[in-house]
Amino acid sequence: MATGPTCIIGIDLGTTNSALAYAAVSDGSVDPPIDRVQILDVPQLINPGEVSALPLLPSALYLPGPAEFVEGALALPWCPQPAHIVGTLAQKRGVENPGRFVNSAKSWLSNQNNADPTDRLLPLTAPDGVERISPLEASRHYLEHLRHAWNSRFPESPFDRQTVLITVPASFDAAARDLTQKAAQVAGYPEVTLLEEPQAAFYAWLERHPDWRELVKPGDLILVVDIGGGTTDFTLISVAQEAGELKLERVAVGEHILLGGDNMDLALARFAEQQLAAKGKKLDAIQFQALWQQCRAAKETLLADNQEKEATVTVLGRGAGLVGGSIRTKLARDEVRKLLLEGFFPHVDVTDKPVGARRSALAEVGLQYAPDAAVTRHLAQFLANAGKASATHLFARPTHLLLNGGVLQAAAIEERLTQVLNSWLDAAGAKPVIPLQDSTKHVDLMHAVARGAAYYGVARTGKGVRIRGGVPRTYYVGIESAMPAVPGLPVPLKALAVVPFGLEEGSQVELPGRRLALYTGEHAVFRFFSSTTRKSDQPGLMLDEITDELEELAPIDVYLPPNAAPGDKTVTGSSQVVAVTLESRVTETGMLELWCVAADGRRWKLEFNVRERAVA
Repeated sequence: MATGPTCIIGIDLGTTNSALAYAAVSDGSVDPPIDRVQILDVPQLINPGEVSALPLLPSALYLPGPAEFVEGALALPWCPQPAHIVGTLAQKRGVENPGRFVNSAKSWLSNQNNADPTDRLLPLTAPDGVERISPLEASRHYLEHLRHAWNSRFPESPFDRQTVLITVPASFDAAARDLTQKAAQVAGYPEVTLLEEPQAAFYAWLERHPDWRELVKPGDLILVVDIGGGTTDFTLISVAQEAGELKLERVAVGEHILLGGDNMDLALARFAEQQLAAKGKKLDAIQFQALWQQCRAAKETLLADNQEKEATVTVLGRGAGLVGGSIRTKLARDEVRKLLLEGFFPHVDVTDKPVGARRSALAEVGLQYAPDAAVTRHLAQFLANAGKASATHLFARPTHLLLNGGVLQAAAIEERLTQVLNSWLDAAGAKPVIPLQDSTKHVDLMHAVARGAAYYGVARTGKGVRIRGGVPRTYYVGIESAMPAVPGLPVPLKALAVVPFGLEEGSQVELPGRRLALYTGEHAVFRFFSSTTRKSDQPGLMLDEITDELEELAPIDVYLPPNAAPGDKTVTGSSQVVAVTLESRVTETGMLELWCVAADGRRWKLEFNVRERAVA
């Protein structure tokens, strides 16, 4: 590999596993213009004192206790004594000591309404004396490990001189995307570009199929279902024709759903726990965590095509005689399939919606998991919302289906999901969906997102096809009505559209016709909203009522200096009301900025960062 900035790197920062793919880009003087996309094997500790390079890096972090490991046992090629363990050994050790184990950090980045991802929250079960870290910091450690792994493998092509793309769920809002970029920044990355995971999965399909124009036609609608370890994502991509060329456009994305393989592993662990309880064997919290991890491996075995009829899960006993006191139970293939298929992929009607749960007024601080575990009901709601937005059918009718994520490597789940979708299409008089999976060869879905990100990076150089998309939501800012105060009633709030659905990166929208009053010199709260269904609202449209179609984002509590020059934060005056117009911009990295512009040239910028909710 030549020295210099010659590679495009795609990183899948996953909830359960992370991966790095890359493509070496030539100077255009040779054919083909790029090398094939390749996977980087990531060096990591698999046991104390034992480092191995593996295709995946578990998104797991362990906080070692003092004197827990002998000196030198945690040495990595780039660090003789790391303070934390990342990867396979972290995952193993976390089973034995969950109070020092951090996982699912990615899900916390989009959990701002429940907890601040920059606070030291994890591990939630950490005992006194164990220093916790923030989800942002945990994400930084995973990204940092990948950077070191690259530099260790390719010292002649330093990581910070390459083009880097990181994937995020399509349903990540701007604040979660911003946190992902901050994690990359503190991990020593160059400026990164963010790419939605379902789009990355589709780019991986494009990489495998240079003949894609022969496989789809204008008018086709491609449904991408991405089910990973912690999240489920839905995306619709349309195929159109423009100037005689086929064009791809992302037309709909689903909500952020914390539902994935981890839920299925937990369901199996609860099932196994009941079997053990029936035999008079009760597990404590640590043993249950170990059982949970064991069930992940059992699930993968029993859902594979190897026809294994059962899998044994073993949990070490507690106290003396650990081996002799091991607790074992068996999971039968048919029982596992029934539990997972009926529980997570049941046959439902396309008009069904996810079932909400009646929640207690008080709960532990934690992730906001989806209360309904049925993926098919969430899919039905997504297609209904997409159909409503297009005003063409009761639900959007995909013609093609692309599945991605480790969960969907199981043929039984792939078959069930396709059956349910086709039953909806058949009832509507539509043709069955055409699978885009490669039926003639095994496709590595665990690396598809990273591979697709690298391919997309190449496409941005003009050497491949790109999906048009832009922001996946319409964004609004709350505008307080100019009305007299009424005792006991809040001032009505309207919503002004400031960013249209699909606005491309690097684009800017100005609203010169809307003059608003900006309060400066005092703390004020800016409230923001988004919608995945109101895709036709144009910038400048004022909604007199905030309905259920709008989802409120984390508000911004900020102090704006009244007489500051642009970029000057020094307060030089008292509070005042300034007449402003608005400008909104989507940066090249996909982040949203809202500018308040005064007639005299003063400008105030608001960014969609994570902030605490204002307390009344």
